[in-house]
Amino acid sequence: MAVGTKRDGAVPLTLDEIRRYQRQIIMPEVGGVGQRKLLDAKVLLIGAGGLGSPAALYLGAAGVGTLGIIDFDDVDMSNLHRQILHGHKDLGRPKVESAADTLHDINPDVQVIGFREPIASDNAMDIVAQFDIVVNGSDNFPTRYLVNDACVFLRKPLVDGSIFRFEGHATVYMPGSGCYRCVFPSPPPPGAVPSCADAGVLGVLPGIIGSIQAVEAIKLILGRGTPLVNRLLIFDSLDMEFREVRIRRDPSCPVCGDEPTITELIDYEAFCGGAAASVLS
Repeated sequence: MAVGTKRDGAVPLTLDEIRRYQRQIIMPEVGGVGQRKLLDAKVLLIGAGGLGSPAALYLGAAGVGTLGIIDFDDVDMSNLHRQILHGHKDLGRPKVESAADTLHDINPDVQVIGFREPIASDNAMDIVAQFDIVVNGSDNFPTRYLVNDACVFLRKPLVDGSIFRFEGHATVYMPGSGCYRCVFPSPPPPGAVPSCADAGVLGVLPGIIGSIQAVEAIKLILGRGTPLVNRLLIFDSLDMEFREVRIRRDPSCPVCGDEPTITELIDYEAFCGGAAASVLS
């Protein structure tokens, strides 16, 4: 499904838009110009699960004009303690349909483009190319490496997040400033990292990390503040502690390095050793 054309950034805000976004517009860092940037923006969310739910809710409420959501799963009872885009009425429904209904209830003016299919090497480039920013809430290593590589090849900013039990991570990979492979050159061996289905996850944790991802995406759209580029934010909910680790581009990275050896999408299931462990959900 192709994403439509962008709104003309010179078009004045309507009276309804001014009323809806007035608490943002009155901030000098946003204003009318910034709100029009948000309305013109196109953000792709990888997954409508634990991280994708809060990120989508806040991006839609903030007035990001086009939200793409790629997810092939249906809503399950076990999702509901953390995936707040969905409710009991949505059990058994495709997540992209449930997500679109929830987002349109919050902000009917947001265009929601659902991709009810797995993101894979044969469709990732076409889908990612249609958006300005990618927010990654994927739940497995093959998808994380795939999305990273597609963003590097297409020079798209990637707002990355992950959660596990009581801990969450967030960072931003900008074109030319490093990528996921610079930090994690290779995936762990299959079975080395237990899935969230086995180890569990605190339901509120993805709300915190997903909201951080939404903040970072909005900052990139507005061109304001200092994004989490070359910084890995680590949140420990048990100790209520945020820590920051400096990360940097690896000149020998096979994808974004000085002499890349991977120049097109590969077989990520094989690269990750088959059915790799889930890292978030």
